[in-house]
Amino acid sequence: MKSILVIEDNASNLMLTVDILQRADYSVLTATNAEDGIRTATEEFPDLILMDIQLPGTDGLTATHQLKDNPSTQHIPVIALTAHAMKGDEEKILSEGCDGYIAKPIRYKAFLETIRNFFETHPA
Repeated sequence: MKSILVIEDNASNLMLTVDILQRADYSVLTATNAEDGIRTATEEFPDLILMDIQLPGTDGLTATHQLKDNPSTQHIPVIALTAHAMKGDEEKILSEGCDGYIAKPIRYKAFLETIRNFFETHPA
């Protein structure tokens, strides 16, 4: 079973994301800020990280840089999960080190399809 770490500070968004992923038979880890997310990633080594970009304290892009700079976590793909959906946001986020991009609000079927496609094109 693939494990996914969801780093999201909004309780409603976190619950929705976790529910969708668990119903699709993914093992889900959670964190509500970047510091806890980085700690969980370095202890649990999930197969994928879904990273909110606007987090309290350390933002998601800074956290992604820290994960990618750490030899023990740099192999873990990070998909930005963000409300930043304006023209150019996806390109900026990808250029900052994220391996993928999903805009909020989540569209259930498209969200799961993106996750499945990511695992198919990035086998562990």
